[in-house]
Amino acid sequence: MKRVSYIFLASVILGVSCTKDYLQRTPSSAITNADFFNTPADLQTYTNGLYLQQLGATWADVYYKLRDNYFTLDKFSDNISIYTGGSEVDNLLRGSITPGTVGGWDQKDTWAVLRNINYMLDNVGKTTGDQEAINHYIGVARFFRANFYFNMVKRYGDVPWYSHALGNKEDDMLYKPKDPRAAVVDSIMADLEYAAANVKNGYPANANPANTYVTRWAALTLLARVALHEGTYRKYHNELGLGSSAQTFLQRAASASQEIMDNGGFEISGSGPEGYRALFSSNNLSGNKEVIFLQKNDQKQGVANNTHVVLDWQWALSSSLADEFLMKDGTPFTSQANHDKKGFVEMFTNRDPRLAETVMPPGFKTDPNGNPYITRPDFGGYLQVKFYPRDPSLRGGWELNYTDLPIFRYAEVLLINAEAKAELGTLTQGDVDATMNRIRARVGMPALNMASANAAPDAYLAAKFPLVAGANQGVILEIRRERRVELACEGFRLDDLYRWKAGALLAQSPGGMYVPALGGIDVTGDGVADIAILQSKDDESPIAGLPADVKSKIVKYYLSDGNFILSGGTSGHVMFTKDVVQPRNFVDPKYYYFPIPLEQTVLNDKLTQPEGWQ
Repeated sequence: MKRVSYIFLASVILGVSCTKDYLQRTPSSAITNADFFNTPADLQTYTNGLYLQQLGATWADVYYKLRDNYFTLDKFSDNISIYTGGSEVDNLLRGSITPGTVGGWDQKDTWAVLRNINYMLDNVGKTTGDQEAINHYIGVARFFRANFYFNMVKRYGDVPWYSHALGNKEDDMLYKPKDPRAAVVDSIMADLEYAAANVKNGYPANANPANTYVTRWAALTLLARVALHEGTYRKYHNELGLGSSAQTFLQRAASASQEIMDNGGFEISGSGPEGYRALFSSNNLSGNKEVIFLQKNDQKQGVANNTHVVLDWQWALSSSLADEFLMKDGTPFTSQANHDKKGFVEMFTNRDPRLAETVMPPGFKTDPNGNPYITRPDFGGYLQVKFYPRDPSLRGGWELNYTDLPIFRYAEVLLINAEAKAELGTLTQGDVDATMNRIRARVGMPALNMASANAAPDAYLAAKFPLVAGANQGVILEIRRERRVELACEGFRLDDLYRWKAGALLAQSPGGMYVPALGGIDVTGDGVADIAILQSKDDESPIAGLPADVKSKIVKYYLSDGNFILSGGTSGHVMFTKDVVQPRNFVDPKYYYFPIPLEQTVLNDKLTQPEGWQ
């Protein structure tokens, strides 16, 4: 039986429906422990409901999901030039988030996920049968609980830890105070250590493919991710007073990732830009040796995603992201003469091949037999193509795309290993070769020499991350570059900036493509103008000399419309009017957390706001 069938049954048990009313029901309102949790098969059915809740395709409450629509989550970071939808982070930076306006925390919308996990853990003591199987499903539940709390800690810092399912409104535990971050993270790590020790590969026996379920390697990956995040957060956020324990977390991040590297049998897959592209735009990742945990999409089973929206819907990528991709020879693009004045076509020349697999390059076509897609300067010009289904047969419309999605992949593990060891001061050239240089080799990029990087740290990156210092400054900066480039658009960037205490970068107004002057611009690479940026409809003199057939097809954008401006007035980088009218600001340390909604602190007067929000 496929997991889709199991999920249907689990949906009934958990009270899951196509609407969000399932969040108003605890599992105990749908089943009783007298007639369930008796066998490992019951646990399998129940945990399939947990997969649905933490891997589901809802657009709401993404902060507690494992990787829900993660291909869109970079829109909250400096990887994005503009996002026209609603963004909590954007509202935060513009000062419109307050305890009275913020969402989240609500018992039925947020904590229901945890109640469902804890309800199983409360009742699993009555389960009889194969103890290894029982422990496996306990491990799966604790894996999901750890992920839930990891995201809650990232959002709020201190939070109440609940190890049992809460009951009715009279339950005193509903009104407990927050537990300290350190205690909650210790509990998260305990859950993940249990999962890593007890989750077995190949459970359930009929899993196909096996990596669509949580495996030991997935548990170790999340453990390594959490340990790296907490280790670096404690190291750089000295206001927490937890710096003395940072090394312990970094050591566990290094050892957990090393265990995957030594024993997991994973490898960087594919060759060239096509190999990199295949991870995000194909429907045949089941046997891919880089994929540790997979969302398998299949038209016959009605399991799909929404990846086509990454191209030209509500956002585009930033010049800040594009600038960090190296030149093809391994030198920084930002070290090139006049790098900040290179036009749209020129900026793709001789670059790391991953740039053109992330940002839409000149001449990109959505259909091999169609015309080149024309970029949009009102979005900044750098449209996202990573995750876009290249095969038209895999694009069926809204929530009808059938590309597979890697939830955990091996490249992240390698980068965790390199960063943890670099922060510990134990990184060697052999480690660099076994981690980030393997990633670079896939696309033909030159290997990083650790000694050279440390001898001459990139000044552009050093200015962005002034807290990085010491003998490994250069290699740490290059690892951070590699994370941004390799993992772009996969939902990591905001967390990375937060744990590195680099939130100030979010206050910088993101820019788009460079425009040398008003008039026609070639953006497809054929030498013919495709778009024109003009001051207003009343003055089209900058394109007066273009041939009539070109003018008849050209797409015109007017600065007078007020959607965007040029940094130099009639030339410069595309900037956005909103950033002038309502500038961004980052308040440190306040904005590293979100406030708890005011009504929740009224209901529970023991809750206190995160630092800066009191």
